[in-house]
Amino acid sequence: MLIRIFTFCFLGCFLWVGIAGADDFDAAFGDEFSDDPVVSEKLIADPLQPLNRGTFWVNDRLYFYLFKPVARGYRLVLPRPARVSVGNFFANLATPIRAGNALLQFKFRDFGTETYRFVINSTFGILGFFDPAESVAGVKKTVEDFGQTLGFYGFDHGFYLVLPIVGPSSLRDATGVFLDSYADPLRYSSLSTAEQMSVKFVDAENRLSLDRETYEGIVHDSLDPYLFIRAAYVQRRLAQVGEDTYNVNIFKSPLFDSDLLNPFDWIGF
Repeated sequence: MLIRIFTFCFLGCFLWVGIAGADDFDAAFGDEFSDDPVVSEKLIADPLQPLNRGTFWVNDRLYFYLFKPVARGYRLVLPRPARVSVGNFFANLATPIRAGNALLQFKFRDFGTETYRFVINSTFGILGFFDPAESVAGVKKTVEDFGQTLGFYGFDHGFYLVLPIVGPSSLRDATGVFLDSYADPLRYSSLSTAEQMSVKFVDAENRLSLDRETYEGIVHDSLDPYLFIRAAYVQRRLAQVGEDTYNVNIFKSPLFDSDLLNPFDWIGF
């Protein structure tokens, strides 16, 4: 009987010590991280989510059954160097949009960069089909649009939008796209509206042909691609409107590989 009582008391003490130790461990673990700030992701308002999801589904079907097959066929017709040259041409054509928005945001160096690139690529680059400004002088194009300009002046996103064919956007950025269209040289060309849309389609398909299956990877790896793309879009736009992390070499390293090619050094800028 004494042995049984002793054994029962021993097991009870062991169990109490174990529980107390677990509580102490949890308390210590909680205390270690109790002062850490809670990181909350800045999300965009999405009051039109049912409509946005419907548009997202339509865009998804168009991507897999129309745009991507056309891009793959286009890829078979034109070799990669030719498609890169086509992309260079369209990027050069859009210079007024980037340069104008850089100027509106008082980014004078970016404005100078875009002006320099346009002059060099339009001449030595044969109408922009080649990019000697980057390949020779190391000058990369900036990323500027009127949506960023509105953000620079304090305008918030408003709410999230998924535009047909275009994809993720917001009230602010969709407004910016519309206003940017007035700086697009194609708008003032002799081309008809249908011809302008055809040129835009070629531009989009060319860019898609150079893509490395990015969207396919998102769809395959994400539980909800809609939420993933929405979050990625907002974070990218926050970075572009805030600190320009997509053209960091312009600020953190020499703008040109060769000082002889650096016009900013000539004028002491």
